[in-house]
Amino acid sequence: MTGTGRVDGEDWINREVTDSSFQDARLRRRFRTLLERLWSGVGQTIPFACQDWANTKGAYRFLSNERVSEQDILGGHFQASAERFRATEGPILVLQDTTTFSYQRERPELVGYTGKTSIPRGRHGLQKPLTQCGILMHSSLAVTAEGLPLGLTAIKFWTRTKFKGCTALKRKVNPTRVPIEEKESYRWLENLRQSTALLGEPERCVHIGDRESDIYELFCEAHDLGTHFLVRTCVDRLAGDGEHTIADEMAEAKIKGVHRVEPRRAVQLPLLMGA
Repeated sequence: MTGTGRVDGEDWINREVTDSSFQDARLRRRFRTLLERLWSGVGQTIPFACQDWANTKGAYRFLSNERVSEQDILGGHFQASAERFRATEGPILVLQDTTTFSYQRERPELVGYTGKTSIPRGRHGLQKPLTQCGILMHSSLAVTAEGLPLGLTAIKFWTRTKFKGCTALKRKVNPTRVPIEEKESYRWLENLRQSTALLGEPERCVHIGDRESDIYELFCEAHDLGTHFLVRTCVDRLAGDGEHTIADEMAEAKIKGVHRVEPRRAVQLPLLMGA
C-alpha cells in the first residue's frame, strides 16, 4: 500500500472506530486490527487478509466471541455515516435492498435456509430441487444525489429454520391476514425507522426500494415520520378519490425527463432508458 493510501486508510479506520463501544478494551483493539487487515486486503478471505495464523485465529475468535454483538461492530460505522450525512446538504437517497449470502455445508440446518433453486442432474439435464443454505441481509445505504456513498444507516441479518417458498406458503396461510410485524417484509419498516432515528432529518431523505417495498404500511410509516419514499410498484393501488388507480394517473402524467444509461460490459447491449 502506498503512503497516501495508508494515511487514507488510517483516517477512515479512525472515523469508523471512534464511536465503537465494546465491553472490553482488548476487543476494541482487536476490532481495529481486524479492520486494518481487511482494509489492506479488500475482497480477500479472512485468512488471506490476516496473512498469518495468529491474526487469523484472533479474527475468528473475535467474530465468535459472545461478548461481541452486531451493534458493537456496526455502531461506530452508523455514527460515522450520520456525521457524513450532517456534513452534506440537499436530499439524500437511502437505498434499501436484500442480499443473500449462500454457503455449502454438510449440515445446512446449523446455518439456516435462504430459498430454493435447482441444479442440473444426470446426462439429460434434469433439474434437481435444492434448498439453499445461508444468511440474508437487509441494508440501507445512504448516498448523495451525485452518487457519493455516505455509509450504512440500518441493517438486519436473519435466516430461516425452513423454507417452503411463497407459493407453497400461500396454500396454508392468507398473507393478508398476517400482521405486518410477523412478516419478513417488516424489515422495510424497521430500516426506515432506524435510518430516520440515526440521521435525524427525515425531510431530507428519500427511501428507495424495489417491488418488495410496495407495502401499504411502509407508506403510512413514511408519512408519519415526515420522510419521503420512492418504490417500484407491484400492486396497482387505488389513488386519488378511489375511482381510479395509480396506473391511470401515470398514464396521464407528462414525461419530465429521459435518462440514458450505457452499460459498461464486454458484450454490446442496447441503451437503457428511464423516464
